[in-house]
Amino acid sequence: MARVKVPRKSTAIDMTAMCDVAFLLLTFFILSAKPKTQDPVHADIPASTTIQALPESDFSSLLVAEGKVFFSVEGADVRLETLKGMADQYKIAFTPEELKAFTNLESVGVSITFLKAYLNMTPKERSSVAQPGVPVDTTENNELYWWVKNARKADKLVHNKELRIAIKGDSKEEYPTIEKIIKTLQKQKVNKFGLITSLRTVAK
Repeated sequence: MARVKVPRKSTAIDMTAMCDVAFLLLTFFILSAKPKTQDPVHADIPASTTIQALPESDFSSLLVAEGKVFFSVEGADVRLETLKGMADQYKIAFTPEELKAFTNLESVGVSITFLKAYLNMTPKERSSVAQPGVPVDTTENNELYWWVKNARKADKLVHNKELRIAIKGDSKEEYPTIEKIIKTLQKQKVNKFGLITSLRTVAK
């Protein structure tokens, strides 16, 4: 009896669903990724072998370079409440447009008296302005003290959490500038803060 030959058919796999999933994942990662922002001044930060990711909320950093100090705090909602606190402290009225512009700023490096004019600039104009840094000294004109204090209040009000603070300093920065910042933090009983460093390979 003759053997019946079963006709061979080529296998066809529908990849449409897989492509849809791949593009959905790609879109998700692109939209959820946080772009790396450029520091207002270059800081050659010291290296370390410890790896710990920076928090994305309830976090404030103080950039120190070229004798200047720049203040930043994470979260548009916390930034908004921080500026409102500074407005009350220095009796300055900010418009809704200025408040919105401030929530989009990554850092502050100007005096509070110049902040209104700075916020009314276009992003391109702001990028061309050489910021002199936030005033920090041992007198009553220590604006950094009030930025940190109001940011701590804002984070407690908005998220009901304690604001974590870290210093990102240039490795060649002179100690007196760092000392002023540490004294500013200790003045409001902030004795625990982090230091932001770059990654260094462990020596074999």
